[in-house]
Amino acid sequence: MSAQLILLSPAKLNLMLHIVGQRQDGYHELQTVFQLLDYGDTMIFNVNSQGVINLNTPFADVLPEDNLIYKAAKLLLPHRRQPLGIDIEIEKVLPMGGGLGGGSSNAATTLIALNHLWDCKLDQDSLASIGQSLGADVPVFVRGRSAWAEGIGEKLTPIDLPEQWFVILKPDVNISTAKIFSHRELTRNTTPITVAAFQQSGGKNDCENIVKHLYPEVDEALNWLQAQTKSCAMLTGTGACIFAPCHSKQQADEIFAKRPKKLSGFIAKGVNFSPICV
Repeated sequence: MSAQLILLSPAKLNLMLHIVGQRQDGYHELQTVFQLLDYGDTMIFNVNSQGVINLNTPFADVLPEDNLIYKAAKLLLPHRRQPLGIDIEIEKVLPMGGGLGGGSSNAATTLIALNHLWDCKLDQDSLASIGQSLGADVPVFVRGRSAWAEGIGEKLTPIDLPEQWFVILKPDVNISTAKIFSHRELTRNTTPITVAAFQQSGGKNDCENIVKHLYPEVDEALNWLQAQTKSCAMLTGTGACIFAPCHSKQQADEIFAKRPKKLSGFIAKGVNFSPICV
């Protein structure tokens, strides 16, 4: 068994995000489509014999023990076959708070890596259940399939999506998910649709109008990207990243090269299977 793993921790896009209700516990009932990307953070795992978890890449304003990566590793400690530890490094390229699922993906990648390196012998359902305790977006990365999701995002049905290229841009703003989901003008009663209806007509992001109102930089970026692609530019999750599909990698490259200097981002290809799982 290898003592080291180097894995891509992929990003995701929400190709739609419909809020169809709100539960008594405050959580929102959703319908969304998770599109996995071939782009993300690189995570490096090295087994140590001291039995400790070391997160060797610091995160600004986040204590190691509060990081989802550390929390994921800690949850697998009871399942180790031997008293091994882990040293974790991460080459971070995904923006924090961008709506790309970076933290959830990092947690899921940690679960997958340590299940192997520590010989935990947990099946995918068990890993997904552990992941759900860390966040509603973690299971989709554990299962490694682009998916239709309902509930709070944890009820997943694999879906085959066109493996097209996307331009992903991030305005220079930080958006609080809690602020968006608690906004009094947020639409919370969108009529549920079917997978077939989404595949025929697409969907929308119910958070987008609130985000555009509160953050004019997002509105401006969406208008720019819409004009460049002549297709539907959209917010992913609660933002701050926006995206638009392209006909080809060449088109994506050309649009990205023309982006306003105040917009960071990248281009990526949508994939149906996570790079970790193929």
